[in-house]
This record gives sequence, structure tokens and C-alpha cells, in this order.
Amino acid sequence: MSERESMPCDVVIVGGGPAGLSAAIRLKQINEELEVVVLEKGSEIGAHILSGAVVDPKAMDELFPEWRDMDCPMAETPVTDNWHWNLSKGGKSSIPHIIMPPLMSNDGCYTGSLGSMTRWLGEQAEGLGVMVFPGFPANEVMFDDDGNVRGVITQDMGIAADGSQKPDFQPGMEIEAKYTLFAEGARGSLTKEMKAKFDLEANCEPQVYGLGIKELWDIDPSKHVPGRVIHTQGWPLTESDSWGGGFLYHQANGQVALGFVTALDYKNPWVSPYQEFQRWKQHPAIREYLEGGKRVAYGARAINEGGWQSVPKLAFPGGALIGCAAGFVNVPRIKGSHTAMKSGMLAAESIAAAVAAGHEKTEISDYDTAVRSSWIADELKLVQNAEPAVAKYGGDIGTMLAGVDMWMRTLKIGLPISMKHHADYTMTGRADLYPKIDYPKPDGEISFDRLTNVAFSYTNHAEDQPVHLQVQDIGLQENSELEVFGGPSARYCPAGVYEWVQEEGAEPKFVINSQNCVHCKTCDIKDPNQNINWVTPEGGGGPNYPNM
Repeated sequence: MSERESMPCDVVIVGGGPAGLSAAIRLKQINEELEVVVLEKGSEIGAHILSGAVVDPKAMDELFPEWRDMDCPMAETPVTDNWHWNLSKGGKSSIPHIIMPPLMSNDGCYTGSLGSMTRWLGEQAEGLGVMVFPGFPANEVMFDDDGNVRGVITQDMGIAADGSQKPDFQPGMEIEAKYTLFAEGARGSLTKEMKAKFDLEANCEPQVYGLGIKELWDIDPSKHVPGRVIHTQGWPLTESDSWGGGFLYHQANGQVALGFVTALDYKNPWVSPYQEFQRWKQHPAIREYLEGGKRVAYGARAINEGGWQSVPKLAFPGGALIGCAAGFVNVPRIKGSHTAMKSGMLAAESIAAAVAAGHEKTEISDYDTAVRSSWIADELKLVQNAEPAVAKYGGDIGTMLAGVDMWMRTLKIGLPISMKHHADYTMTGRADLYPKIDYPKPDGEISFDRLTNVAFSYTNHAEDQPVHLQVQDIGLQENSELEVFGGPSARYCPAGVYEWVQEEGAEPKFVINSQNCVHCKTCDIKDPNQNINWVTPEGGGGPNYPNM
């Protein structure tokens, strides 16, 4: 084993998304002498960023008050009109905005590519002197003798699938830091480790998730209305007793971003979120926008849906969680970028003060306090019962109850009730208790098969490397995941990574096509036995989203 090189810095940030870059920028704004390192597992900043996106500019206004005049791509398309539809199989009804709480308005928001906005944030960070290293996943956390986080080790490069070192082997680097921020996004592998080691979820509800699947389309110019925002609920998930919804955003350059979110607490193991998305596109109200158009990009990612009651303890000795690693998504608004950015800024302010006072590797408890007294908390408390209400009572009744609860909280007469969550994997039912679902075949015009779509995520992994989807017990996978639950991994994965192959006269074989993985981490969340562990692959692997 080659000796690892070591690089000291003041702060290392794991993840180059909106939260991590906002933290880095704020640190430099406070003290330009601070040495700040950002590690990003994607091939470039923005390569792994996927969101709708309709962005609330609240945090951006605080970070860069003049951002609209700084060539930020998100400023190009303000939201101009906003629709919310309840879909039946062949029709739709509009939900009047007058009955929705004010927080559900998109007035003043912008729609565009969060990936492009993140690239812009990366440029601002580098301009301030932040050291940004794309293609370098953080693979291991380092601790000092007292158990405090003292930095991270980046992924070794050049490891063969059998674990041997290839001729181009390079050991990962030790990044020594006074403080380490984890900004990995939803279900990060190191975040999981920190939650377990420091028992960060001891006093909160379990985090729950949705799977968001997205396509980007060039559409007929005559159908394009820049700034139009459409959200839908209802069909087709009503047919499988699941819940979630769709979105269609008219963005710049004649494009629409469209996607579908399926809550991962669904019970029927025969549900395929990918296929539900393809069905949704065939609804007449959606299809009319797409006919004559062309799909140009595809991707998927898990989304935190636990809300305020699932926010864990945020700080621990030497480090803290920020952004979607902590779970600040406002589920009814389908927004989390602004809260993620604000959390990064608050963490940066706490760390800058600690370093200025001569501290290092301490617990920045004032960051946790700051978040819980910020507008992040104010916003998320207003919607804290929306997700669990729909999860418990279903789309129609649950939505009505969620709306009443949000209105009451908005009017400051909310009941002091915080509904509970159940971890998504515990909700999966036995296959023999649910009907199989016969999904229609893709037509190749509006709907597509998974593998064809994966090609439009521009995903790539080095073929000769260890599989980054680790099955702990292959016997359990066959005896339970397949025989009891019907092999749901072949359906919940939006990239066709998992297959159960049955050859004549042989036992079923669990095949993992890790080359296809778009890093959504649904398997890590939804496997009914928690038998699949997602870890970082070699640097630069995964999707290469152009402007998602």
C-alpha cells in the first residue's frame, strides 16, 4: 500500500451541491484567509445535481444580493403562472390557488436547471479562493484519539473488481480539517455513518423519502410558455394505493422539465415508480405538451420527505450535517434548495466564529440552535404534518387534512401535534398479498424503456472496479427479497441495475448492473431487509447531467 498524502485545511466540505458551496462561499465571505476544500464525487460540479427545479431565491438573496445581475442562469426564467391539477385517468380538475396556504405560492420564484445554478455557485466559490476538487469522493471519515472528526480520506483510485491494485493505482488523500461539513445530499454514505456513530437520530422521527424521476424535453415552440409551472396529484398512483405527484416546468430555451415523485412508503412490491412516471406522461393533459417534442436528458434521485420532525441533531464533535444530508425539504412546495443553502450558510457562520476563537474539532452546537431558530424552522414547521397526513390517510383525505393543518399553522392556531413516520422499507408488503401490475409497453415516442432512458443520463463507471452496491447477505436476498417480496429491486430501481435471472435448472441469480447506477440510492432506502448498502464508486463515476 502506497503511503497516503495528507493535506491540512481549516474546513473540508463533503459534497459540491448548493448547501456545500453556499457554506464554502460564506466562509470565504467572512474570512478570506480560511482554507476551504470542497470534495465532489461527480466528474464536475453539477454532474450529479438533479432537481425540478423551481427555486425560492430567499437564500440566494442573502448569499449574493446582486445575483440576478451576476449572470446566474437561474435568473433567466421567473415563474409567470402556476397551476395545480388533480388528475383522473382521462381528465383533470384545477385546484384553486385561493384555497391554498400562501406558502404554496411560487410568486417570486425562478425555474431552471439546478445543475447549471450549482456550476455557477462553483465558479463563485473558486473565485473567492475555495479549493474545489470534482471527481474526488470522500470515502472514509477520520477521527482523533478522542473520537472527534478530524477530516476525511478520499476514494482510492485504480482498484480492480477483485480488490487488487491496477497499474494506475493511486491511494486516496487524507484531508485534515479543523471542521468537516457533510453535504452529501439525501442518504449519503458517510452521513449514515455519522448518524449511527453519534446517535444523531435519537430524538427525531426516521427520515422517509420519495423517488424523483425526471426528463428534460425540447418541445414545440408554440406550446412553450416560459415560466409556466404545473404540479399534479392523483392518477396514476391512485390505482396502486400509492401517492406522490408530477411536475412540468417551462424553462429557458424552449425546454420543459418534467418529472414524477413516488413516495417510497408504498406497500405493493409490484409498483414500479419508473413505469408510473411513463404512464403519467401518457395522460392527455401531459401528452399534449410532449407531442412533437424530443426527450434530451433523463435522471433520478431520492428526495427527503420527512420534514421538520425528521431533522436529526445537526452537530457533533468536529463536524455537522447541512442541506439534504440533514433533510430540509419542504415537501408540499417540492423545494429544498433554499433551505439547504441557508443551512450551509449558518454552519459556515458558526465554524468561522469557532476558528476565530481558536477552537477546532469542537461541537458547533450554536449551528444547531441557529437552524432551529431560523426561517428554515419557521417554514418547515408550517408543513410538518403534510407528508404523514397523506401517507396515513391517502391522497384525497390526506391532502384535505394536510391543507387544513397548513392553514391552521399559517393562522397560528395549529394544533400542537407532530405526526410520526415509519421507515420506508418497513412498509413494503408481501408479494402474495398484492396484485401484480401490468404496465403498458413504451411507445418510444412519449414513453421509453429504462435502459434507453439511462443512456440519456450519460452515466458511466469504470468497468473494472469493485461493485459499489454492497449486498450484505446474498442468501437473505434470495430467501426474502425474492421469495417473500417478489424481487422489488427489479422494479424500484429507475436505472435497471438489479435483475433476478432464472436459468433452466439453476437457482435464481441476483445480477447487479452497477454500470447503470445513477446514484439515486433508492435501493439503500427501499430494500425490505436493509441488505443493500450504497457506497461511493471510483471518482467521477455515475451520471453526467448536462443541465438537470
